[in-house]
Amino acid sequence: MNIRKVDTFSGHRDSVYTIISDETGRGFYSAGADGFVIQWDLQKPDLGKLVARAGTSVYALALQEGNDFLWIGQNFEGIQLLNTQKNIIEKTSKITTSAIFDIRFAGDKALVALGDGVVAVMDVPSFAVQKHIKIAGKSIRSIAVNIGTNEFATGDSDCNVHIFDLDGFKLKKTIQAHSNSVFSVKYSPDGKYLFTTGRDAHLKIWDVNDAYGIVSDIPAHMYAINDIIFSPDRSLFATCSMDKSIKLWDATTFKLKKIIDRARHAGHGTSVNKLLWTGYENQLISCSDDRMISVWEVS
Repeated sequence: MNIRKVDTFSGHRDSVYTIISDETGRGFYSAGADGFVIQWDLQKPDLGKLVARAGTSVYALALQEGNDFLWIGQNFEGIQLLNTQKNIIEKTSKITTSAIFDIRFAGDKALVALGDGVVAVMDVPSFAVQKHIKIAGKSIRSIAVNIGTNEFATGDSDCNVHIFDLDGFKLKKTIQAHSNSVFSVKYSPDGKYLFTTGRDAHLKIWDVNDAYGIVSDIPAHMYAINDIIFSPDRSLFATCSMDKSIKLWDATTFKLKKIIDRARHAGHGTSVNKLLWTGYENQLISCSDDRMISVWEVS
């Protein structure tokens, strides 16, 4: 496996916390502590387009599928709805006074992970909160949706993973998953496994069809693991960490394949916060507290 650093995108004035696809196939949005939401084109790395100024730091972005609306989770200020065609904020809703860590869609519902231990369920067409699900005493850090089993998983700073039914939002299972905060939950593309990572630097894999029994517990990094992402062809997955590194793993055997760091590949100088693996030339994108977004070609 060969790793080549293709480009570095610099435009943010502070830590970059999140990156998501813009669904064009070669573009993405980024946001962070400066409150800027920037749209980038992988073919034109020097031409970032500022699409919104959130006013406060942003941990979470989500794009409505098949729609022109970008959901922007402003810390302590609720959600802004950006019309990406007109480039204007059409709606705002102060659904919370706490941080917003994640936003995931399931049909016409949006699941919003909040810093006060609540998941807010919003009706997408009306942009209104339908339900508050109190899950933890501390922050809900991540949400993953499994359409195949009609479930969603949450990871929280109480060290737990909770599994809910998507129809009635009933709690189905609680997993005491990690010895510290759970930062990321992600279902495998086939929906058979749930991957969880956390501040304890462990990567854990759970068997969905075996009542979420533990499959593997890997001490994967030196410090907190912030995110996990799968390659477009599903053969690999990547993790990123507060230890400044990105690691690539075999999605079948869960074996480590490659490490991307400062010494080997001129990687990030501080915590790597989020990953995005695109179908455009199989490029992996990472963002960091060092204010930079790096693009990696994996071949």
